[in-house]
Amino acid sequence: MKASQILFLLIFALISCKHVSEKKIDDNTTPQLEKDLITKATEIHKRVLTVDTHNDINLKNFTNDVNYTQELDNQVNLPKMKKGGLDISWLIVYTGQGELTNEGYANAYKEAIAKFEAIHKLTKEIAPDQIELAVTSEEAKNINKTGKKVAMIGIENGYPIGTDINRVKEFYDLGARYMSLSHNGHSQLCDSNTGEEDNVWLHNGVSELGKEVIAEMNKWGMMIDVSHPSKESMRDMIELSKAPIIASHSSCRALCDHSRNLDDEQLQWLKQNGGVIQTVAFSAYVNTEKNNKFKEATNVILKEVAASKNFEIISWNDYRALDKEAKEAYYSKYSEIKKLAKPKIDEVSKTLDPVNVSDFVDHIDYLVEKIGIEHVGISSDFDGGGGVQGWNHASETLNVTIELVKRGYKEDQIELLWGGNLFRVLDEVQEVAQKIQNL
Repeated sequence: MKASQILFLLIFALISCKHVSEKKIDDNTTPQLEKDLITKATEIHKRVLTVDTHNDINLKNFTNDVNYTQELDNQVNLPKMKKGGLDISWLIVYTGQGELTNEGYANAYKEAIAKFEAIHKLTKEIAPDQIELAVTSEEAKNINKTGKKVAMIGIENGYPIGTDINRVKEFYDLGARYMSLSHNGHSQLCDSNTGEEDNVWLHNGVSELGKEVIAEMNKWGMMIDVSHPSKESMRDMIELSKAPIIASHSSCRALCDHSRNLDDEQLQWLKQNGGVIQTVAFSAYVNTEKNNKFKEATNVILKEVAASKNFEIISWNDYRALDKEAKEAYYSKYSEIKKLAKPKIDEVSKTLDPVNVSDFVDHIDYLVEKIGIEHVGISSDFDGGGGVQGWNHASETLNVTIELVKRGYKEDQIELLWGGNLFRVLDEVQEVAQKIQNL
């Protein structure tokens, strides 16, 4: 693509974001100032280390024939990372919440190991010349200096731990450097935020087994993630942990009242703990009202396209009830329907104002003002439901930096937001672990 074409696309992305905050430059900015701003943002983006702390994976994209070296339809892969200037992707070992039984634990463990193996296959066999696995901030920075992309590993849901706390060390040895103790549904380790729906709780916070797991995570240097656990669970984790915690993909509840976001009290706990919240570009957690309006309109289009292909779109609850194979088959077909519906949805987006990068950075602004810039980071939840207009895949990562520069953030501040704060916490967690091991 010619430089003039790239410049045009960047200018279009910049001026398309709505709801400009007071920090932004005036709407009457001349084209030359817009060009200068984009040039400045592009240069900063190249210099700072850009870290996205939450990208889900699908095992089908880690085979010899289909993998991250290709321009796949998913939101994060190597071509998209290179195009958007995303340096580091935290790939997620996710397992859905199942029954708290030995069979359930065994199935979750098997699924978790398969995802660990997939990530290792990518970095060791499929594309070791393009991406490497890092387990410390120093390793990540050194790999980046070679021109390669960096993979790091987080665990979403401690369910596959089962009742064996030795698996914390096992997962640590496989490269995991953060873990949430629950997901959607209460685990054996702690209550989930989903308990707010019916006010039914299993542990009223962290379970006795969960307390042991937290101690093991502190011992080995694994960050504790509070993005899905309940508020009471978060309170317990902060009291129990000897190291700072993170929220790997959450935003602020004051701007979007969703149980997946952190309220002002939780944000103060996080600040006092020395942790970091990785602001998430998930439409429903950024602006529920705008997201719902846009979703209603797009659902009509999706159902029309699905009907034409003799496919029925089901509810999220019905999807969650499917077995693993049925879920994969449904998701594959649903992805096809979304692709076919995209042209019509793009037309709707011109009039309905979907959640966008500007709305996303509003959360960053709020968090910075509320708890200080040293406690705020960035995440997408790509390939797990995340994405907003303007940052809907890794190729568009530069747009976030453009919006930050537009609002007056300086390079050193952008560097903190794009990974500096997260790595500071990781370093502190690993220092605490070393002290515990030396006792």
